[in-house]
Amino acid sequence: MRVKAVVLEGVGDVCLRDIEVAGTAEPGDNEVRIAIKTVGICGSDVHYYQHGRIGDFVVKEPMILGHEAAGVVSAVGAKVAHLKVGDRVCMEPGIPDFSSRETLGGHYNLDPSVRFWATPPIHGCLTPEVVHPAALTYRLPDNVSFAEGAMVEPLAIGVYAAFKAAVRPGDVAVVAGAGTIGMMVAFAALAAGCAKVIVSDVATAKLDILADRPGVVTVDLNREKLADVVAEHTNGQGADLFFEASGSPRAFDDLMEVVGRGGRVVLVGMPHDRVALDVVALEIKEISVTGIFRYANVWERTLALLGSGKIDLKPLISATYPFEQSVAAFQRAAQQNSSDVKIQIAF
Repeated sequence: MRVKAVVLEGVGDVCLRDIEVAGTAEPGDNEVRIAIKTVGICGSDVHYYQHGRIGDFVVKEPMILGHEAAGVVSAVGAKVAHLKVGDRVCMEPGIPDFSSRETLGGHYNLDPSVRFWATPPIHGCLTPEVVHPAALTYRLPDNVSFAEGAMVEPLAIGVYAAFKAAVRPGDVAVVAGAGTIGMMVAFAALAAGCAKVIVSDVATAKLDILADRPGVVTVDLNREKLADVVAEHTNGQGADLFFEASGSPRAFDDLMEVVGRGGRVVLVGMPHDRVALDVVALEIKEISVTGIFRYANVWERTLALLGSGKIDLKPLISATYPFEQSVAAFQRAAQQNSSDVKIQIAF
């Protein structure tokens, strides 16, 4: 099947062209066909564009980009009952082996054979139509736009992080990193019950976006010390939660100092280099540490949360480009302008 798509040809080389892909335009019994309306450019898309790889995932042949998407159902398979033509939807981009041990155990995000959009060698969704499992396709609430629907994927990471942190009402959390994912973690932590979320970064423009959000305290690491701000807001007791969402090894320098006794740490960002932890301090404070990989079983919760109006993602959409200008959209995203949060492409 030949489709028009945004194709990564190699490092620094993305184009809009026709490409041959496997499969058909007609959905199988348990699939739906979706007319794509909006796709967000993720940091991973930009990383593949700039470097051609993320860890062991290497772009070895042309690959369609994009995995944050919303659209309209244009055809349904014979056994699909919960969706119909015309439904506005968003899609969970990781397709696991539904019979794998991990999937059957509820941890489908850990399935080693998962096929995740725009992760080599799997094509993404920056093309006018896709066919997708109906089980991983979700109706958007009526008050959620396609643009917001295309941000459910990164928001799901934040919701999953808050779930793994076992947020308790009144907790004080620290989020290291004010990028897209850091913001999503902060919003999800507040929605889950945190009384206050302290967000730190060196990117002043990103922190400015968060400055007026109720419950958020911003820390500009260019001129403030995170430990001092945390001490001020916790009467010197330390934070209940620490979310590492920056991917910077430097974030771990503050970890043991700012987390209080019995605190919980959730690792969201992925450092490029190995990091060291003070194990003795970890033990003395009985700090619990866990990591997350994408998300699992939170997509419907994320949609319900977004539909409730408790989280407003619209201010995070920095620019929207038409599909025909996708290359320009990627060029802007690669510039990593300090004031940009999410660049999207609309069909």
